[in-house]
Amino acid sequence: MKTAAFLVFLACLLATQVHGQKKFNRCSCVGKGLDRVALRNIEKFEIIHPSPSCGKQEIIVTMKSSEQKCLNPESKFTQELIRRALEKRVILTDEVSVVFSGSTSR
Repeated sequence: MKTAAFLVFLACLLATQVHGQKKFNRCSCVGKGLDRVALRNIEKFEIIHPSPSCGKQEIIVTMKSSEQKCLNPESKFTQELIRRALEKRVILTDEVSVVFSGSTSR
């Protein structure tokens, strides 16, 4: 009887341990991001698709000054930037380079 009670106690403890852990939000961008940046100052931009560690799409631009900024994926500026890059499907070496990261299929 004591063994059965101990096993039930261990099972409850294990269930609490597994289900009681918080998921950590590992998004690179805090907040919604900028609606626009100076296009001439962009060196590259990255499209990071939602993943288990971050449930939102992130657009990160690296400026020519090496500073990284987050863009608002819903802004017209960002959507136009993505549309143009997808249309061309090229990586520009001297102007703007595009890096697609994460999975593209859902």
